[in-house]
Amino acid sequence: MTSAHEPAMQRRLRRLELTITRRLDGLLTGQHLGLLPGSGSELAGGREYSPGDDVRRMDWAVTARTTIPHVRDTVADRELETWVLVDATASMDFGTADWEKRDLAAAAVAAVGFLTMGGGNRLGAVILSGGGRVDRTPARSGRPHLFGLLRKLLEAPRQAPAALGRRDGPHDWHAGEAPTSLVAGLTDLQRSARRRGLTVVVSDFLDGVSETEATWEAPLRRLKARHHVLAVQVSDPRELELPDVGLVTLVDPETGRKREISTASPRLRRRFAAAAAAQDRVIATGLRRAGVAHLRLRTDRDWVADIARHVLAQRRLTRAGAR
Repeated sequence: MTSAHEPAMQRRLRRLELTITRRLDGLLTGQHLGLLPGSGSELAGGREYSPGDDVRRMDWAVTARTTIPHVRDTVADRELETWVLVDATASMDFGTADWEKRDLAAAAVAAVGFLTMGGGNRLGAVILSGGGRVDRTPARSGRPHLFGLLRKLLEAPRQAPAALGRRDGPHDWHAGEAPTSLVAGLTDLQRSARRRGLTVVVSDFLDGVSETEATWEAPLRRLKARHHVLAVQVSDPRELELPDVGLVTLVDPETGRKREISTASPRLRRRFAAAAAAQDRVIATGLRRAGVAHLRLRTDRDWVADIARHVLAQRRLTRAGAR
C-alpha cells in the first residue's frame, strides 16, 4: 500500500463508520444479539411456553411440577464473540448500480463490527477467495482490528475470470483451480467459531444451487445448531432481469465461460427472469429450512435502511415471542 493510498482508505473507512453509527446507532443498545431474535446462552429463569418457542429450551422439571409447558429463558453473555464468513470469490466482483457486491459485503461486515464493538466483544472472520483460498482472521476486539479486516476486504485483488479455469462438467476443471465452495467456508467457520455466539454469512449464495436444492443447506443447519446465524444475501438487479441493450457477451465470473446473446429477444428476457426467480426461491427455501435469519441487501437499494428494517423486525418477533 502506498502512502498516498493510505489516507484515501482511512477516509473511506471513516465515512463508512459514520454512516453506520449515525443511522444505526442505538438499535442494538443493551442487546448483544439485536441482529437476531433471541438472546444469549446464560440461564435466566423460565416462563410458560409460547407457540414458536424453541422446543430445545423446554424446562421439563418445571413442566412436570406445574403440568404447564415451560421454557428456559437466557441472557446474553457478557462478552459476545462474532464470526463472519465473507464470500470474496469472483461472482462477488459484480455490480451495475451504486455498489459492487463485494463492496456491499464489506459494508455489511462493517455494520456488524461497529454495532457489536465494545465491552470486550470480539470479531473474527473467514474470507473465501478464488483459487481455493480460505483466509482466517482470529477473533479480536477493538477498532484497529475491525479497520484492518475491512481494509483487507476492500483491497483484496479482483481475480480475472479466465484465471479460474474452464469447466466441462461439475468436477472437471482445466487451466486453473476450482473456486472455493461455500460449503468449505461453512465447514471452516464451524471449526473456527468454537465459542457460542453470533455468526454472519455474507454471500450471494449462488454457489452449489441447483434447480431443487442448495448444497450449503446442511452445513448451515449444523452451524445453526450451536450459534445464532444471520445469512446476508447480496445481489444485483442485473442478476434478476436482463435489460434490452442489444447484443452482449456474458461471462461467468467463476468459470470464465463466455456466451454471446441478444437481449432484444423478449422471450430470452422472460426465460432469464423466470430462471433467476426460481434460483432465488431455492436460496430462500434453503435458508429457511436451515433455520437462519435472512437479510437481503441489493446494490441498488439503501443497505443501511434494509439493515435497520431487519433489526426492528427481529425485535418485534422477539417481543411477540416473549408475550
